[in-house]
Amino acid sequence: MKPLRTAILGCGGFAQKHAENMVKIPDQISLVAFSDTDLSHAATFAKKYGNSQTKIFSDHHELFNSIDLDLLVVVLPPFAHTDEVQLAAERGIHLLMEKPIALTSELAWQMVSDCEKSGIRTQVGFMYRFGAAVERIKLLTSFGQFGSIGLIRAGYFCNHLHAPWWRMKDKSGGQVFEQAIHLVDLMVYLGGEINSVYSLQRNIFHQKLLDYTVEDVSGSIFSFKKGGIGVLTANNGAIPWKWAWDFSITTDSFHVEFKDSSHARLTYTNIQQPTPDTVFPTETISIEQDDYFIELTDLLNSIETGGETRTPMREGARTLEIVIAAARSAESGEVVRFNS
Repeated sequence: MKPLRTAILGCGGFAQKHAENMVKIPDQISLVAFSDTDLSHAATFAKKYGNSQTKIFSDHHELFNSIDLDLLVVVLPPFAHTDEVQLAAERGIHLLMEKPIALTSELAWQMVSDCEKSGIRTQVGFMYRFGAAVERIKLLTSFGQFGSIGLIRAGYFCNHLHAPWWRMKDKSGGQVFEQAIHLVDLMVYLGGEINSVYSLQRNIFHQKLLDYTVEDVSGSIFSFKKGGIGVLTANNGAIPWKWAWDFSITTDSFHVEFKDSSHARLTYTNIQQPTPDTVFPTETISIEQDDYFIELTDLLNSIETGGETRTPMREGARTLEIVIAAARSAESGEVVRFNS
């Protein structure tokens, strides 16, 4: 397969991770263009990751009309999504798209429809699905004999003002919507479909900032169709300049604590009549890997073979529906239930 002619749309800080991985595999990917509403950002990326032939644009319509592409990497904030997916799908351009894929359910499902009709391969950036520890637990829970999931507990913690758009509800959707959505997706990936959600979301620490309209403290409870419960807490008032998350799963056969997506400690608890002296078998999962690179490789394999990616656009829309429901619950003070 010839190197895929690839462009990055949205040349902010997070896009650098994708660009760094792509330049490692020039036999598979050729970065031919960069686009950003601030042309200087696109120029910076072109200088760092491109060559003398690399093009830069400040408008994605001009990008599509000027360059023949095989792959588009979309790294836009939630409010900035417009017609880029539709235009890519019409041209048969495959997509690697950061989360959340939209601000509204309507736009998200239109994206799904456009992509599925065109037959392009898509990957939404929920990279935790590719973690070695996550894969191990996914395998165990899929077997069935290791018990049903009773509780998934997750937490997301930071303390930072972030970008101006991030602090505004109508542009980012909020902390659960834009940040903790990774953990919501992990809950769904490992725990299965969700029946309902009840969420409390409040601004406790930033009330004096006029442009801060998102929640900075939240607690959400999810009910899984299989019977388990998920609990997610998030806040933006923890240790400054530190982004951290925790995640644990309890079944009737084991308990697992994640350090991150590729590091976890698993304790098997299904021992008949244990005593205080019982030694429970444990398993440590510790693998150093780049989930973003594996996510990219999965997409490239899908493009080459015609198979499905681990997180196609439809999965991005499904997870988006859950954080939208959590926001609705926080606004109404009521449980939001999903249609069966």
